[in-house]
Amino acid sequence: MNILLVYPEYPDTFWSFKHALRFVSKKAAFPPLGLLTVAAMLPKEWKKKLVDMNVQTLTDRDIEQADFVFISAMSVQRESAHQVIKRCRKLGIKTVAGGPLFTSAAEEFDDIDHLVLNEAEITLPLFLNDIEKHNPGHIYTSTEKPELDNTPIPVWDLIDIRKYSSINIQYSRGCPFDCEFCDIIVLNGHRPRTKGKEQLLRELDAVYDRGWRRGSVFIVDDNFIGNKKKLKAETLPAIAAWMKRKRYPFTLLTEASINLADDDELMSLMVKANFNMVFVGIETPNESSLVECGKYNNENRDMVADIKKLQNYGLQVQGGFILGFDNDDPASIFESLIAFIQKSGIVTAMVGLLNAPRDTRLYKRLSKENRLRTVFSGNNTDFSMNFIPKMNMNTLVAGYSKVVRTIYSPKQYYERVILFLREYHPARRKMSRVRNEDIAALIKSLFILGIKEAGRQHFWKLIAWTLARRPRSFQLSITLAIYGFHFRKIAEGHKPSPLANY
Repeated sequence: MNILLVYPEYPDTFWSFKHALRFVSKKAAFPPLGLLTVAAMLPKEWKKKLVDMNVQTLTDRDIEQADFVFISAMSVQRESAHQVIKRCRKLGIKTVAGGPLFTSAAEEFDDIDHLVLNEAEITLPLFLNDIEKHNPGHIYTSTEKPELDNTPIPVWDLIDIRKYSSINIQYSRGCPFDCEFCDIIVLNGHRPRTKGKEQLLRELDAVYDRGWRRGSVFIVDDNFIGNKKKLKAETLPAIAAWMKRKRYPFTLLTEASINLADDDELMSLMVKANFNMVFVGIETPNESSLVECGKYNNENRDMVADIKKLQNYGLQVQGGFILGFDNDDPASIFESLIAFIQKSGIVTAMVGLLNAPRDTRLYKRLSKENRLRTVFSGNNTDFSMNFIPKMNMNTLVAGYSKVVRTIYSPKQYYERVILFLREYHPARRKMSRVRNEDIAALIKSLFILGIKEAGRQHFWKLIAWTLARRPRSFQLSITLAIYGFHFRKIAEGHKPSPLANY
């Protein structure tokens, strides 16, 4: 068999980091981990080629040389996925699809030849067995949530890792919480299922052996701290020992809930294991909206203090925020969110409009209330919502636009970087040698951010402050400045119209 694995293109969003990648001469933020893992599950004698459309062009010749085209995608890649499927059908090549998009919206893809849904550890062997019998079915599903003990190491040889700014690996699936708007628990369940420490270290070795150095590795878990006991007793000490043995070749980042700030031991162990960043779903400073969506782990706590505590321990906090809850007050929510973000020092603040992914508790509630109106696009940063909000849509869109344009304007953004650096106390490791690509990124940033861009006086204020007060954080300061450029480009590029997508 000749197998072509295709990862569709991402639209330009806050999450793409497209405008930041140009500074470091990278094509995409992360590789397609799901497809690389699926490739490892296919028979070894099959020939495999992977095309990540975010990195390279998918040609008709690529498709024509394949017996099957395997496609995996998230909801935000829907449009590109449809285009790939259409091309395959035109060229007469059979398609096999799986992953979050197809699992949550299978009925939308009748033109796929074979749907291998849910978790591949269970459903892919069924499909492969039928292929061997020359009788593959149309759809394979399962409600079983497999343990991750037999999940293979991704086939990293299928990509050029130099094209990516970060590498990703997975340690666990599932989240113990039950947020109304979240489809993670629909896809992966409540019970955190984890890999053993030996298995995780083999995956770190695989990335290291491919030559990955000086970058970051994203542990792409739904909630990394879902099983705190195992983390503290086994996983983090093992990673810390591995990092020390390898002389800290890269840093780690992950996703976790805000209650990480309640556990000093866990934070210390993560920093010792060379974690330096964590994405936290803050959602909203509005208590009634937290109650509404079931985000009980965020309720009745001083989240600004929690964020600063994480920063003090050496963990940069990236934050997710949502506007459009039923309990959001149009008279106050936009200003209070801006104030919260500025006060917290969360530099990378991802703000989006509330949407209801398929089969979530929110989706079911809104369906009963007859408020659903369209398919969830997967992009909550493009002024669209898939339901009718209680707030006037024009008011909500205008307020959302004000929030993102304010927090990413040069003055507010660079002020937030300085506030963060005041609180941030990273582990003191031996500083790495400066590389040519670091020098190139610095030169580009000084020219674009310090000369060409409006608001450049705030950039130079940041540079002067960093050199005077936090010289060891100079590279981080430049990196965050580059991120800000990307966020401003995205915010400026989105032009909301009255009743946007309504």
